[in-house]
Amino acid sequence: MIRVALADDANLVRGAIAALLDLEPDLEVVGQAARGDEAAALVAELRPDVAVLDIDMPGASGLEVAEQLAETSPDCAVVVLTSFGRPGYLRRAVGAGVRGFLHKDAPVGELAQAIRAVHTGGHRIDPELATAAMAAGVSPLTDRETEILRALAKGESVTGIARNLRIAEGTVRNHMSAAMAKTGTENRIGAVHTAREMGWL
Repeated sequence: MIRVALADDANLVRGAIAALLDLEPDLEVVGQAARGDEAAALVAELRPDVAVLDIDMPGASGLEVAEQLAETSPDCAVVVLTSFGRPGYLRRAVGAGVRGFLHKDAPVGELAQAIRAVHTGGHRIDPELATAAMAAGVSPLTDRETEILRALAKGESVTGIARNLRIAEGTVRNHMSAAMAKTGTENRIGAVHTAREMGWL
């Protein structure tokens, strides 16, 4: 029996997926979370074989959870579900050790097959998402620029970012200017939006 943990903030969707997966003779949903920041703790507590994570959740994204699980629960294979075809997401997911990456509207049977595949060390990547990721190229942003844009996306101020990163406010602004230039945008909001659309955050 493959033990599965499921994290998705849409209660009806999560419940439906869990019910359908439980109909599979070799799968058992052992736990559910409605927030990303609850998912890693759930995995640590229940030790499932596979975690199925929605990419867009409050508290922490599925990608952030996957990156955390790669460090804290490396024996748990991860499948990420996404409603967005943002090319940078797949590259970041693979970098975090994710072996399954599917559209959220994929049939449950396909998800079940992906769970079985990653449980045995295989991969199951949606081919359209893989093609888009290869065509888009790598993120032009540095790690620091990405870190600052993520903080801006969470509503943090320049002063707060500088304090948290222990750098000068002017340095934060310089990184923001560089990020705006690389994303071809005129302000920080545009830079965050474009970086999100490309899946770089």
